[in-house]
Amino acid sequence: MIELTIESIRVSLMNYQRVVILKEKDAERYLPIWIGPNEAEAIAVRLQEVNIVRPLTHDLLRTVIDTLGARVTSVVVNDLANDTFYARIVLDVNGRSLEVDSRPSDAIALAVRAHVPIYAEDVVLEKAGVFLNQQDDAERPAEGNGPRVREEELERMSAFRDFIESLDLDDFDRRKS
Repeated sequence: MIELTIESIRVSLMNYQRVVILKEKDAERYLPIWIGPNEAEAIAVRLQEVNIVRPLTHDLLRTVIDTLGARVTSVVVNDLANDTFYARIVLDVNGRSLEVDSRPSDAIALAVRAHVPIYAEDVVLEKAGVFLNQQDDAERPAEGNGPRVREEELERMSAFRDFIESLDLDDFDRRKS
């Protein structure tokens, strides 16, 4: 598993869909995941530390988990199949590890509230991870290493690749300043 950070949440100007851009903590590979507008707002509200009057669904979930004596320890984007990402919320329940199936957007929204790490399985990053500039080509696995991606899967992922390639990398730097 590889630890990720939330780089940003973006809106595609072509179709107004939201995408959360996750970045490998120790590398320049990105993982774009399309998410719904409500989940994008839930993540952004917490990242920007906006105070809201009433708890959002993810705040409620965190409160319920805490009230029941459990603790969120991490979230994992664990699979990508048929253009759908899958995730797990990892809980500590009285010293026992328990994993709960989740949509990645909900898991990420919970992770930012619980201040826990976000991970991705290697196979997910091999399938959908994107390097944003040529300089990083040297870090990519050589042909033949790792699982082969079927041609039809590459075709389906082209929407992600097109979106990522249209991003302005200088904009990332401006937002951090």
